[in-house]
Amino acid sequence: MAMPLDQVTEVDEMKLSEEQSRPKPLTRGRVIWRRLRSSTQFWAGGCVLIAIVLFALVGPLLWPIDPTTRDYFALNQPPSLAHPFGTDTLGYDIFARTMAGLQISLIIGFVAGPLATLLAGFLGSLAGYVGGWSDKVIAWFIDLLLVIPAFFILILLFPFFKGSNWIVMTFYLGLTGWMIMAQVIRSQTRSLREREFVKAARFMGFGTWSVVRRHIVPNVASLLIIDAVLGIGAMILAETTLSFFGFGVQAPAISLGVLISEGNTAAATRPWLFVFPAGLLVTLLLALSLVGDALRAGVGRSSRGARGSSASRNRSRRRRGCAAAAAGGA
Repeated sequence: MAMPLDQVTEVDEMKLSEEQSRPKPLTRGRVIWRRLRSSTQFWAGGCVLIAIVLFALVGPLLWPIDPTTRDYFALNQPPSLAHPFGTDTLGYDIFARTMAGLQISLIIGFVAGPLATLLAGFLGSLAGYVGGWSDKVIAWFIDLLLVIPAFFILILLFPFFKGSNWIVMTFYLGLTGWMIMAQVIRSQTRSLREREFVKAARFMGFGTWSVVRRHIVPNVASLLIIDAVLGIGAMILAETTLSFFGFGVQAPAISLGVLISEGNTAAATRPWLFVFPAGLLVTLLLALSLVGDALRAGVGRSSRGARGSSASRNRSRRRRGCAAAAAGGA
């Protein structure tokens, strides 16, 4: 029996109103961003991090004193209006040198950290998905690098690195800081390759790289993003440690580690040589840690948010079906 025209119109209007009032489906990225927006840690760490980056990039353009310029009339002077961070024994402006050193430390961190993450994602997913001898070789290589500390390797290779550009140090840190995350990605990939959607992709004829790129990497991308952010701080700290002991950035280049090493001996008598670079380093690492913790919390809770949005969509579909059935029965 055909429905009257007015009832058909009423059902169509009901469906239209339901579709308009239905919330947009939340993707994993939207769930994570929603949680980050409500995170105090994320905004506090992000604002401090942006301020430090602007200080390093814009500050040297506005500050009239060059980090290589010496003021012979202001040797070992404490902080003043002319020299906000004071001067050292040779008359160099610590404020200008701190900005210059911060630039190199940030470049090392923002290059070496993501580089290590890319290596971890590539080798970990390859070993976990392909398996066989490739998995055994990569796992053996990872275990070997974990057994032999990167600091010990650098000491052995230091005669070859001495006098080289700090860019060599950047790539060395990136090439020796990926092993732990690679193990995590390898373990996650080994569990993902047994999932139905990965098996279906293989049965449909997709190659290894296509499956890894389309199905494996997107499912471990959240871990890689967190590792990249936290890796920036880890690489900056590693560079500072190596430079402090004389194995990192070499003169005439400047980094936070070099400044801390130079001011360490005078920390008791001329504290401004040590306090300002060290304080800036601690603030930078704290900001990166806050952003990384906020990302970890947002990613960890996003799966529950995605399941909640899926359940709400299912309830909405059931309500529309019941309404249509009731209208049809009438």
